[in-house]
Amino acid sequence: MSIEDFNGRVAVITGAGSGFGREFALLGAELGMSLVLADVQAEALQSVVGELESRGTRVLARVLDVSDAAQMDALADDAEKQFGDVHLLFNNAGVGTAGLIWENSVADWQWTLGVNLWGVVHGMRAFVPRMLAAAAASPGYQGHVVNTASMAGLLNPPASGVYNVSKSAVVSLSESLHHDLALVTEQVHCSVLCPYYVPTGINESQRNRPVGLANAAPPTRSQRVAQAAMDKAVKSGRISAADVARMTFDAVREGRFYIASHPGALDGVRQRAEDIVALRNPTDPLAARPGLRESMIDALRE
Repeated sequence: MSIEDFNGRVAVITGAGSGFGREFALLGAELGMSLVLADVQAEALQSVVGELESRGTRVLARVLDVSDAAQMDALADDAEKQFGDVHLLFNNAGVGTAGLIWENSVADWQWTLGVNLWGVVHGMRAFVPRMLAAAAASPGYQGHVVNTASMAGLLNPPASGVYNVSKSAVVSLSESLHHDLALVTEQVHCSVLCPYYVPTGINESQRNRPVGLANAAPPTRSQRVAQAAMDKAVKSGRISAADVARMTFDAVREGRFYIASHPGALDGVRQRAEDIVALRNPTDPLAARPGLRESMIDALRE
């Protein structure tokens, strides 16, 4: 049983101030949903809230850090008090980290995993039990969780290892959630969103990095090179965040688990799976982007 009609339902969206989160909110409002929005960026969040409220959308907004369990628990409490049952949960907040994996600091790991992985863990832990309780109380209840991962969670490109690890974990968590939910209910489902390069601003996420997790040392050469490559790739994306939002709501309607913004990138996923089954060394995930590997080698070995 999937959610086919979003009108009158309640959605919770983390990372709602920009990128996919903003577009999820705008589309959810267009479909008649009440919205619970969370973001660490107060100004960006308020901008979205103002736009939605001017259209008459019911909105509850909270400035919070998804890596903090207590803050996410409080968000779940507030959402329930304000709107009752939550039907759609977008664990969407995310940040990006670049560079050779052995050069990343403890702070890099803590910040990236804190937002990208622990944010999803905390969202699932805070909301899914409430969604299951709502399902037990009402045969007509329908719930769905969307976890934002990345194609990097399926391909593991070089010079972005910390990010890859965080997103691979989200894919694994989501698949586990899918199987676990199927054991106990037919009313709550989940999906994992694996976008490729989309102009969302994630390449600029360092602007939101907490002072307590800042690096004392300047970026290494590999971090500068990888950041420049990410900037170019993200900004040149031809599929918009709004396009991805529409794809995601369509997937929820259809009850589809895997959501890929760029189906062509799945050729690399297929190659990776074949490498694993054949016990071959991993194929270069940059093979589909001619010249990129060579330019990175030149920049790192000069």
